[in-house]
Amino acid sequence: MAIVSISDNCLRLIEEFECDGDVSKFLKAYKCPAGVWTIGIGTTIYPSGQRVKEGDQCTPQQAYDFLRFDLRTIQPRVDSYTTDAIDQSQFDTLVSFAYNLGTNALKGSTLLLKVNKNVNDPAIQTEFEKWVNASGKKLPGLVRRRKAEAWLYFHKTLKFDF
Repeated sequence: MAIVSISDNCLRLIEEFECDGDVSKFLKAYKCPAGVWTIGIGTTIYPSGQRVKEGDQCTPQQAYDFLRFDLRTIQPRVDSYTTDAIDQSQFDTLVSFAYNLGTNALKGSTLLLKVNKNVNDPAIQTEFEKWVNASGKKLPGLVRRRKAEAWLYFHKTLKFDF
């Protein structure tokens, strides 16, 4: 049976890497390392369709509302792309990945091909590690995020100290 809803581990993973686990530090719009205006827990486009811009502010509740809005679209897409053989941790990981990079990046990736061929293929780890660049530069935060995602995918627990 397909998993179509994330667990708390997915939210904690996203929060750790989108707002250092503390949304209160990101209630004013800022440019992320890739140079995109962002607010809250990684929001770049509001539910209204408008892009985040310099000077924008939000409350913690709004930040979580924006995240939940985005996840309502991402979760069913990830579910539709993946084999029913994935477990909750694997689903959570792939939703985090898609939240960070976009569902199209996941849909067209070798990572997804390997997941759908064999959810336990150790080569999946290497596929996560390929997604660490933004604007042509390898970013330490993305290296750490991909390691944490791969850890959750294979070990079923959260780990952030990489």
